[in-house]
Amino acid sequence: MTLQHVLGVFAHPDDETIMAGGTLACLASRGLTTHVASATRGEGGEAGQPPVVADRRDLGPAREAELRCALAALGVAGLTLLGYVDPDVGPEDTLGPFEADFETLVGQIAGLIRATRAGVVITHGPDGEYGHPAHKLTHRAVREAVTCHTPDVLLYSVMARPPENMPGHDDRLWNTSRPAHLVLDVTPWAEAKVAAMDCHVSQHALFKRRRNLQTVREALRATETFHREWPAVNGAPPDDDFAAILVAAGAVAVTGAQGPG
Repeated sequence: MTLQHVLGVFAHPDDETIMAGGTLACLASRGLTTHVASATRGEGGEAGQPPVVADRRDLGPAREAELRCALAALGVAGLTLLGYVDPDVGPEDTLGPFEADFETLVGQIAGLIRATRAGVVITHGPDGEYGHPAHKLTHRAVREAVTCHTPDVLLYSVMARPPENMPGHDDRLWNTSRPAHLVLDVTPWAEAKVAAMDCHVSQHALFKRRRNLQTVREALRATETFHREWPAVNGAPPDDDFAAILVAAGAVAVTGAQGPG
């Protein structure tokens, strides 16, 4: 295997854990160096029940601390905060993207790919999972950074839609436009993922409320999936180093999965 460095780029703290935490822990356990970038510190998100801060102006630093705790639990070696501000949730829970000059954002990501020597980048899917505009923006910027500035790097998106005969195929977070090329049962790394979820205290009420659960552990998603965005895959399972590592860890490579890629 020549792949040694993996970069995950996400919009907010907790995205890395919920969508790819088990995989990040798996990669770290296999000796790969993992690095995560977060576009924002989640300043506009929920503050918890009860709130983790008395003043919402302190939420950004609190969520950054939660993120650092989670990455330590997952064995992630490095963190970069891109410095954007997460906007407050609007009326009727309206979500918005963070404000950014697109080309500047693309340049930041391309520079980070080079600085971390990443051989593969993982990020949000084009549908924004549940349609989150910040996730969609992050996907577009990462895709531009890879395809236009670092085209020798692999790009995978998270939460790709698995085949209907696989567990969890009805999850609301799947990017329905992206069929899964790789489906990994992260149960062997569940304790690390749950420990990371435990770190994101401000989001615990949200984790439980979305699925009417009683505990944070119940919110664990034990299936993590990936679609290879670049280079495109048509029909045959991907045969790159990232795919080989996940398959060796127990992932299923899906034959015949096609998409815009």
